Amino acid sequence: MRRRLLVRALWGFAEVAVSLGVVLLLLVAHQLWWTNRLARDDAGRTVQALEREWGAPVSLSPSPPGPVSTPIPVPGPSSSAAPSGEPPSPRWDQAYAVLRIPRIGLTAPVAEGTGKGGVLDRGYVGHYTRTAQAGQAGNFALAGHRNTHGEPFRRIDRLRRGDRITVETREAVYTYTVDQSLARTAPSDSGVIAPVPRSDITTSAGYGEPGYYLTLTTCTPEFSSRYRLVVWGKLTAMRPR
Repeated sequence: MRRRLLVRALWGFAEVAVSLGVVLLLLVAHQLWWTNRLARDDAGRTVQALEREWGAPVSLSPSPPGPVSTPIPVPGPSSSAAPSGEPPSPRWDQAYAVLRIPRIGLTAPVAEGTGKGGVLDRGYVGHYTRTAQAGQAGNFALAGHRNTHGEPFRRIDRLRRGDRITVETREAVYTYTVDQSLARTAPSDSGVIAPVPRSDITTSAGYGEPGYYLTLTTCTPEFSSRYRLVVWGKLTAMRPR
């Protein structure tokens, strides 16, 4: 009798363990595959909608090694005016620009704010609301997921000095050139998105004078939110649409 009860108990435990394992596998598949698929589809439709609204998309070739030339002069650090004026601020969660990084094959919509539900979890890149807009003096700072939900910033650790990053808006196309990066810093390091970006922790990383900057931030290491990875660029060209 005892042996029979023990066998039944072990069998029941095995069934529960298998069921839990299946549930965990489904959860992992949902996070690593399904959220990516949904977010990428959403982001892709948004980019297409913006391109239809603005006209033909901008065609970019893969980023060449080394620094790029500046086909159109941009204002120096001492200038206080934006190269193309200041368009109205976008609404919260509104997708209003397209970010393109040829080096890593990224095309993603940029939306106002860094909330998860309305922006980041949709595969969008989020704009830190109190930072400058694209092309304006100061720091145009962006955030994006590194894993799951479209993971647009998964490979920004591969960016190197001289790589091109473009930001296309209704008004203009801005080209930034990657200049510096910070492999790891604390989530509380707000200096990396300051108007003159400089790490509050690794004070040798960043800049010391006003300019036209771009900042990309994401979580690191992969599948963790313990630290932040930062890539900085400088505005090197712009052209009106």
